[in-house]
Formats: sequence, C-alpha cells, structure tokens
Amino acid sequence: MILGNHCTRDCRFCNVDHASPLDVDPQEALKIAEAVAELGLRHAVITSVTRDDLEDGGAGHFAAVTRAIHVRCPDCRVELLIPDLQGNEQALQMILSAHPDVLGHNLETVPRLYQAARSGAGYQRSLELLAAAHRTAPEIPTKSGLMLGMGETVDEILDVMQDLRRVGCVMLTLGQYLQPTRDHLPVERYVHPAEFAQLRQSGLDLGFDHVEAGPLVRSSYHAAEQFEGGQYDKS
Repeated sequence: MILGNHCTRDCRFCNVDHASPLDVDPQEALKIAEAVAELGLRHAVITSVTRDDLEDGGAGHFAAVTRAIHVRCPDCRVELLIPDLQGNEQALQMILSAHPDVLGHNLETVPRLYQAARSGAGYQRSLELLAAAHRTAPEIPTKSGLMLGMGETVDEILDVMQDLRRVGCVMLTLGQYLQPTRDHLPVERYVHPAEFAQLRQSGLDLGFDHVEAGPLVRSSYHAAEQFEGGQYDKS
C-alpha cells in the first residue's frame, strides 16, 4: 500500500485509519521497486489509501511506482488497485500511460448500499472509471471486486456483474465481508461456499475471463494466476 496509511475517506467497511494524510514520500517508488526486486516477485499488486487531498488523487505516484518496477524488475508484472480519483479522467490517463499490466478498481458493494458503506464514493463514478480505462486502453485488462454479506441480494450482485461486463471488466473477485470493529457495518449474513461457487459460475457465464469467489478471497488473491489464466498473458 502506497501513499501512506491515513485515508481521507471514512468508509464503514474499512479499517484503514481516517486521519490527516501524511506527506508523499518522493523516494517511495524507488523503495517499492527495490523491495519487489529483493523479494523476487513476478506479480506485484500495488494499492493505496484514498488521497482526495492531492490534485491528481495520487495518480502521478501510482505511475511513478509502476515505471520504477518496470525498470528495476522488467520481468515482474504490475497490477494496480486504484481509488476512484474523484472521477478525474486526466489522472486516470496518467496512470494508464505508465502501462500497468492490470488496472483494478473495486466497486465493493451494490448501488443500494453505497450511502451506508462508501461515504464519499459513487457507484456510477466508479463504474465510469473502469469504463474509461477500457475505452482508452483496451489492451490493459480491468478488474474489480465485491464484498458480500452486507445486506445485498443475489439479484443485485448479478446486476453489478452485468454492469462490469458492459464496461469491459474481465476479472472479478468476490469475498466475504468481515466486520473490522464494532464501529463498522455489521455482517448481515455469511455466504455459503456453495453460493460463492454458483456466483463464480454465473460470472464466467457472463463472460468474465476469471472469477475468484470464496469467503477469504480478496483483491490480490491468486492475482498472478488470474492474469496468467487470461488471454492477455504476454509472458
């Protein structure tokens, strides 16, 4: 996770600290690239807190980290999981110009639950971010994820999956929401593994190249395998 550990938003599902953000470390890109090299990674997933305090939402920093890894570790793929950038398409283009191997942005939940779960975010804004990425850089596969168990219905999940396919999203993760603390949204239900399996098959039937679905699945779960299983593998 880059850009510090203080988020400018206070989503009720997330346990990242909501506080005044830290100054951006100008050396972070090089530090991340060196860490990737030392660990010998072949697929690095980079994410961040939301930085609404920055004019570009941190896009320039994402681009710098991506380029630094490409230079230091040319055999390592770079998957980015970015915030919504407040819908700033110029900021998005800045990230895409660095040529990440995967561009991810999580919708997190269904539209009906956005007001309760994702303060400061918007379902259509997040969906349009993915649409814009696919529209302007179709060679970069896009990815998204949902947490289940916050009160959504199966029909709502399927509607979101269809929305994602309409904007060209090809990879999807579905995992169980777990309440970080008593101050966060409660878990409305625990999704049975059989239902996750059914939703995975529904996603594949809709045309996703890869769907990871299960109680412990998160955005980076089997990220390398998701990429390698798709038609976009350049290795």
